[in-house]
Amino acid sequence: MRDAISGLIGRYDMLGRYLDRDAIDRIGTYYSEASVRLAAVELINREAATIVREASQRLWQGNPELILPGGNAYTTRRLAACLRDLDYFLRYASYALVADDLTMLNERVLNGLDDTYKSLGVPTGPTVRGIALLADVVTELLSEAGVADLALANRVVRAPFEHLCRGLAASNVRAR
Repeated sequence: MRDAISGLIGRYDMLGRYLDRDAIDRIGTYYSEASVRLAAVELINREAATIVREASQRLWQGNPELILPGGNAYTTRRLAACLRDLDYFLRYASYALVADDLTMLNERVLNGLDDTYKSLGVPTGPTVRGIALLADVVTELLSEAGVADLALANRVVRAPFEHLCRGLAASNVRAR
């Protein structure tokens, strides 16, 4: 995995160029957002189970048919798989958040997931909603924790979750 800085330097190295003003500005932005990124990741690490539980509760409340007989989260095994996947998305979003590199989500999560979900008949609509709810819970907890710049936190923290949502929404898998 790479981060925003190593990716940037790698591109300039391949071109055989010195870092220009744009590169320096990008590095400055990365470091100026570091405290928000670290606060979010510390919160995710500390509260992962709570975040997943709260997001899933909101998902079930909004889509109760998922946990009723015939729903994709009906039976203990399927429900556990849904919770496991939400935790998986949260963990990888935290990696991308620290690294400020959304491409790792393509490599580590989205590539191949489409085929897996299609073969299992997992609908992506509720999955996308669950990922968006993870972002909501994380930003709400950051707000409650008193993060100083909420607008910055909201933008920075939501980026990896929104990337996952866009990637999964594009596959538009429907339940069997």
